[in-house]
Amino acid sequence: MAQQTQQTKYQAKFRLKKGDEVVVLTGADKGKKGKIDKVDFKRNAVFVAGLNVQKKHTRPGANGEAGGIFDKVASIHVSNVSLADPKSGKATRIGHKVEGGSKVRFAKASGQTIA
Repeated sequence: MAQQTQQTKYQAKFRLKKGDEVVVLTGADKGKKGKIDKVDFKRNAVFVAGLNVQKKHTRPGANGEAGGIFDKVASIHVSNVSLADPKSGKATRIGHKVEGGSKVRFAKASGQTIA
């Protein structure tokens, strides 16, 4: 029997996709922009390239793996990021409309469609 995943609070309204340019709204990286590398629906989070970087301390492994301090990109909750407007670069909300028989996303601030 196939296991069904439980729909999360934000999953129905998850309008961000991998590759979208986003602006961080809160936290240490507030105001910075980056592209989404990965979307985690279970935790309602996104991983943004180069943002929210944390240090990870690891011990040397038994099979010769080197230990040390490594940089690791941590997740950011979806409520703390917003799509960057293609025209102005500022944070904007996302809308949906039908153009030419297909559903497309658009930036509410400028009205431009999002690829």
